[in-house]
Amino acid sequence: MVTKQEQERRVRDYRARQAVHERRQRRQRRDSLIGAALALVVLAGGTALIATRPAPADPADTAAPTPSATAPAAESTVPDPSLAEGRTWTGSLTVNGVELDVELDGAAAPQAVSAVLADAQRDYYDGKTCHRLTTSEGFSVLQCGSVDGQGGGDPTYMYGPVENAPADDLYVEGTIAMARQSGNADSNGHQFFIVYGDTSIPSDSAGGYSVIGRVTGGLDELQEAVIAKGTAGGVPDGAPAEPVTIEDFVLQ
Repeated sequence: MVTKQEQERRVRDYRARQAVHERRQRRQRRDSLIGAALALVVLAGGTALIATRPAPADPADTAAPTPSATAPAAESTVPDPSLAEGRTWTGSLTVNGVELDVELDGAAAPQAVSAVLADAQRDYYDGKTCHRLTTSEGFSVLQCGSVDGQGGGDPTYMYGPVENAPADDLYVEGTIAMARQSGNADSNGHQFFIVYGDTSIPSDSAGGYSVIGRVTGGLDELQEAVIAKGTAGGVPDGAPAEPVTIEDFVLQ
C-alpha cells in the first residue's frame, strides 16, 4: 500500500520533472529566436563588448565578492525560506558549454537557497554573465548573476541573514556562496560565486558569506574552459578574458 507521504513525494517529483520539461521547451524557443537575431547582427557587421569595472592592480587589494550599489528596479519579491523545503536540491549549472553538477543545501541556508531556487525556476540566470574572475594565490572565485552584467546589485531585492558561513573563513574548492555588500548581512541578492580553489575570505562586521552548496562535478572542465584563460589584461581581479555566460541553471 502506498503511503500518503509516498504519494506526496511522487506528486512533487512529477511536478519538478514537468517544470524542467517546460523550461527546456521555453529555452529551445528562446534559443531559436536568439539565433535568428544573432544572424541579423552578423549580417549587419555588429559586435558587442562587455563593460567591466576597473580591477585592483595589486592582489593584496582584492575585495570580497560584492555587488555594486547601482542597479535597475526589482524583478521579483524575495521568496520565503520555506521554498527550499529544508532539503538538498541537485541539478546542473551550464557555463560556456561546461555543465557543472551542483548540490544546494536547503537545510543549512534556507533563505539563500530559496532565493536561488526561485531565480532558477523563473529562468533569471539564463543569459546572465559571470563578470568577475580572481586569480590571486589563495583567492580563487568566479562571480556570476548580476542584473547588468557588470556586477550591479539590485538594492530593492536584498535579504539576509548570513547563513552557513565557515567559522574559519575558509571557502573550500567547489563551494558556491552568495555575494553581498561589505558590512551588510541583509544585502544578499542574485549574485553568487563559485570557489575554484581553496580561498580565505576574512569575515567583516556582518560575518562571512552564505554558503548555499557546492559543485560536485565539472570543476576541472570549468578550469580548462574558463579559468585557465585568465582575465582581460591579465589583472588579478577583473572580467574574464573571454565573456562567460550562464546558459542554463536547473534544480530539482
